[in-house]
Amino acid sequence: MMKRIAFGLLVAISTSQVFAQEVEVVKFADLQKKMLNTEASLTVFNFWATWCGPCIKELPHFDALESENSDIKVYLVSIDFQSELEKVKSFVAKKSLNSDVLFLDEKDPDDYMGKVSPEWTGAIPATLFVTDLGKTYFHEKAFTKEELELTIKKYLN
Repeated sequence: MMKRIAFGLLVAISTSQVFAQEVEVVKFADLQKKMLNTEASLTVFNFWATWCGPCIKELPHFDALESENSDIKVYLVSIDFQSELEKVKSFVAKKSLNSDVLFLDEKDPDDYMGKVSPEWTGAIPATLFVTDLGKTYFHEKAFTKEELELTIKKYLN
């Protein structure tokens, strides 16, 4: 009986690794292409890190957006340190995130923050909303589920 349980756990663990969400490693130029070539009515870029408590708290709200509304595309952009890619992959698998997760492979945040938005002081969580018409809205704050829903409705209209 114990052997069957152990075998079942082993199969479950190995299967979850196979189907775990991939983390795409990107340079800022790749991210910028995604920002400029949006196809959804609203594309959301949420910048976060595994060490940021408010980021982790709001991630489920962002992760649920795409499955709740087909007009929305979500990218969860990790700005963790370059040496923490495996930590990010493990975190994403543990949290079973469904949105596209991008790992921004850049050394100096000052090189890309102003290109994301001139309003970005460097604080996270931070979110860039891009409409299909190319209009952008930037928020440097944590969202509650209710605030995010209201913001989405506002930018989709």
